[in-house]
Amino acid sequence: MLLERHRAVGTETSSRNSEVIHAGIYYGPGSLKTSLCIRGKTLLYRFCESRGVPHQRVGKWIVAQTPAEREALEALHAFCRDEIDVPTNWVAQDEAKRAEPDIRADAGVLESPTTGIIDSHDFMTCLLADFEDAGGVLSLKSKAIGIRHIQSGGGPGSAGWEVTFRDHEEKETTFSTETVVNSAGLAADYIHNLVLPPERHIRLHYAKGNYFSYISSTPKVRRLIYPTPRAGYGGLGTHLTIDLAGRIRFGPDVDWVDTPHDLKVNPKRLSEAAFEIKKYLPSVTEKSLVPDYAGIRPKFSKEAAMVHGKGFNDFVIRKEENLTGFINLLGIESPGLTSSLAIAETVENLLYR
Repeated sequence: MLLERHRAVGTETSSRNSEVIHAGIYYGPGSLKTSLCIRGKTLLYRFCESRGVPHQRVGKWIVAQTPAEREALEALHAFCRDEIDVPTNWVAQDEAKRAEPDIRADAGVLESPTTGIIDSHDFMTCLLADFEDAGGVLSLKSKAIGIRHIQSGGGPGSAGWEVTFRDHEEKETTFSTETVVNSAGLAADYIHNLVLPPERHIRLHYAKGNYFSYISSTPKVRRLIYPTPRAGYGGLGTHLTIDLAGRIRFGPDVDWVDTPHDLKVNPKRLSEAAFEIKKYLPSVTEKSLVPDYAGIRPKFSKEAAMVHGKGFNDFVIRKEENLTGFINLLGIESPGLTSSLAIAETVENLLYR
């Protein structure tokens, strides 16, 4: 498996990352993002509970400020109820004020009770331990420089692969394997292009998301707060997340960059973030927002939308024609972490069933 995590770097103010366990409600009927997120969420909560990975089902509020946003949330609620069977419910105005007095939601609050947060570092450490216990080897700072499809001459199913890596000391190593899984994240197009002919080459685009921590002790918020999603937007809006210690963080935005290595938080985005945040948290003060970390999402185009609709790009998980033993994973962005265990099931089924 050729693996590269979606990278994120932080400043000295950043604690270990708590990532969102998504409910699977935004991605439309029949999409892999919907089915794998819902299945993955179940597997992920089960994994966390059995392995002691820190997590919390904190829930999420999606807030509407205008009649048009309320109408969008009503459509989302109906979709969750009638088509994907994921629980959502309305929070009454007086109840919302008691629970979160600092949150503004002029036109309504839709709650997603199965949304949560997870210590992503602990989760990945557990997965790595399982991988190594099964005989796997993690080789960091090693770059694939050649992937060649070979036939042993033994008939159907006898194909294999020859993979050449170069490590950080410029030493090259070649090995053979029956299967290759391209789960390289931000470098998935590079691996794809090593394997597929030139006429089938692709290029991914990089959507950086800047995050800002909130260093003031007030206001206090106890759950995730999301704005109503905008059609055609490359993200879900600048939302409020909390970590497992209750600290508040805002982000991500959508900041298109030319390289997956541009991971420094863009300070010019702070004022824009504050403007968006104040729509649902009016008491936030810009001076208490500080750069935290940035992550990058791989997109098929700069018009790619996060929410199902015009411009929406689904996960791509497939066998490639005439390339026995090769599985391609492309465009694995959010909700990739939530979906990860379900994606693994899908890959296993493609390879062995």
